[in-house]
Amino acid sequence: MAAYGRPTLRDLFDEAPTPHIAHPPRTHHRDYYVASDGSFREGESGGLGVVIETHDGERVARRSLPDDVPDNNVAEYRALHLGLDILAARTPGDASVGILVDHDDLAANVNRAAIAARQPGLGPPHPYRVPATTRNHWRGIRARVAGFAELRAARIDSRENPAHCLANAPDQYAFVNREADRCVLPSTVAEDRPPQYPPPSRADRPGNASD
Repeated sequence: MAAYGRPTLRDLFDEAPTPHIAHPPRTHHRDYYVASDGSFREGESGGLGVVIETHDGERVARRSLPDDVPDNNVAEYRALHLGLDILAARTPGDASVGILVDHDDLAANVNRAAIAARQPGLGPPHPYRVPATTRNHWRGIRARVAGFAELRAARIDSRENPAHCLANAPDQYAFVNREADRCVLPSTVAEDRPPQYPPPSRADRPGNASD
């Protein structure tokens, strides 16, 4: 289960804005949650961090890997690509997924891709804004997004991102890579969904971009 005193990924996702997505609370709850982060420092090695949990806080996997990246955008996209690859190998195809990142454009692009995957004849509601250096990883992310039954991305502050420390200090957190990965099926999400009314879009919530 999640560590005592720390919010689960589900709690963070429930309180975070999901750009370009309006939804009732009953559809906001996901089966699995992925928090990812990438780090980049000029002249130093970067890192990738990933945390995956079920909706009831059971840990599925964690990663903390050093990585040579040319810029912060590549680090962020590569980290999410890694997280989605890990999740896809351990979950059923009909899973619903919540993504937590601290990169505004990445969250928005993922949600556009999720909408486009459900309406292939219409495409995304707004054009993607993808840095040229991330295009290969973006193709991989889009393929993974289309492979899940439902997927939404939320933007959180880097100080709240559980993957932040894993990305920024992979030498200190290398032990998480030796943890046994779990193929965990969450308990039935519908059991804890009381009837609620749809809220307005979370896209209009104030928030500052964070690296």
